[in-house]
Amino acid sequence: MNSVWLGLIVLAVVTAAIRGTMPEVSSAAFLSAKSAVELAIGLIGAMALFLGLMRVAQDAGLVQALARALRPLFRRLFPKVPADHPALGAIALNIGANMLGLGDAATPMGLKAMQELQELNPDKETATDAMCVFLALNSSSVQLVPAMVIGLRAAAGSHNPSEIIIAVIIATTCSTVVAVLAAKTFARLPLFRRDDPQGDSAA
Repeated sequence: MNSVWLGLIVLAVVTAAIRGTMPEVSSAAFLSAKSAVELAIGLIGAMALFLGLMRVAQDAGLVQALARALRPLFRRLFPKVPADHPALGAIALNIGANMLGLGDAATPMGLKAMQELQELNPDKETATDAMCVFLALNSSSVQLVPAMVIGLRAAAGSHNPSEIIIAVIIATTCSTVVAVLAAKTFARLPLFRRDDPQGDSAA
């Protein structure tokens, strides 16, 4: 990504030099930097509010309750993972925290889930189907409370920053379904399969 950004900057500077618009480019760069600082400062209050509310919900046991509700679903999504294995609990907590917009709380559980799934992996150099499905779920997780987007809209002066909640739920639900279907479909293709002694394939 650093190379991509560097390439874009160099291309912009070269183009501006050729077209004789370097003053406009310099002005836009400083204006954008100023706007970024103003947006970041304005975002602090909104993010503190929503993340604080979500932290209260977490301490009240909402994440754990959501994780318990999701466990039956995860047993079907991860049939090769034993029902009593700690990996399912870590996965449920990670996805539950992601759904509530608690990115900071979701990350440790995500790492823990991957560590637990790796313990079940007979080929340590290749990801199993369960690991690929979990990564797809984690990357496209359904968002019930998109705190970051709401905070950005509030900082940008939106009159109703939370009006996008329904749209976000629909969009992220669709992305999650597509991600899981894609992971399951690729796992069935011979090109992405590798048999292991436990009967699980690796992608």
